[in-house]
Amino acid sequence: MKFSVFQVSRKGGREKNEDRMGYCYTRGSGLFLLADGMGGHPQGEVAAQMALQTMSALYQKQARPEVEDVPAFLSNAVMSAHRQILTYTIEKGMFDSPRTTIVAALVQHGCITWVHCGDSRLYLVRDGELLARTRDHSYVEQRQGSGVDVKLPDRFNRNVLYTCLGSPTKPVFDVTGPVPLQQGDRFLLCSDGLWGSLSDIDIVYQLSHRPVADAVPELVEKALRKAGATSDNVTVIAIEWETPDGFESTRGSISTESINEGVFASTVQAGWLDHSVEDLDDAAIERSIAEINEAIRRSAARRG
Repeated sequence: MKFSVFQVSRKGGREKNEDRMGYCYTRGSGLFLLADGMGGHPQGEVAAQMALQTMSALYQKQARPEVEDVPAFLSNAVMSAHRQILTYTIEKGMFDSPRTTIVAALVQHGCITWVHCGDSRLYLVRDGELLARTRDHSYVEQRQGSGVDVKLPDRFNRNVLYTCLGSPTKPVFDVTGPVPLQQGDRFLLCSDGLWGSLSDIDIVYQLSHRPVADAVPELVEKALRKAGATSDNVTVIAIEWETPDGFESTRGSISTESINEGVFASTVQAGWLDHSVEDLDDAAIERSIAEINEAIRRSAARRG
């Protein structure tokens, strides 16, 4: 595999940056991750970091050097990250759980497959055109996709999500792919700090007409300028796929052909992993959800 990658994260007008991003790869595959810790709940940055650490740790264990079943891996990794956040909440005796969105893309055998939960997005661009984009798990996005024209209240919060990781309900997520990649294809993962300020047209144009190392910083700065002092965290990671015949060394370029079998490279900070997540099933998730709901009930009773 040969690809170029570039990533930027800016705090914007917020007190802290709750976004997290990173990527990891072996000789035969690559995993790209972005999480946006949710405001209004405690320790969003912890939830985002745990999501990345859990998914990258599972990837390291299973990519030998490829993942056997990519859609199954992504589904299990998302649920494992969710379980880790719930476990953390229970262990800390927290009244409310940290929460985060997640978007992740796994590339192997010349194809891309992605998963997302919440409103962090993936854009896939080919020859200057938008080939695919994730649909946010928000009430506004789903209402727009339904074809039903329902007027929303003037003060309606357009960013309200109906699912995320860390909530005491089972998360809803979508797995898409595999989609075969062609030379020069570009895909971008971003938090809502980017797309909330810029249109899809702006994002696709910049990503199509400039190298990712130039397009990503320009997109981030443009989003920050447009949002002004109230800007959300803005985080972007973008990748240009390059086939061996057309590969030219560029800024941020990576070739995995020189990596030995069994070697794992990662920009995600290593973290803890509850190894029971490997045996995760619906019953285990429901037990965790019941435990956290009971912990919240007891905490509320004490406070009352």
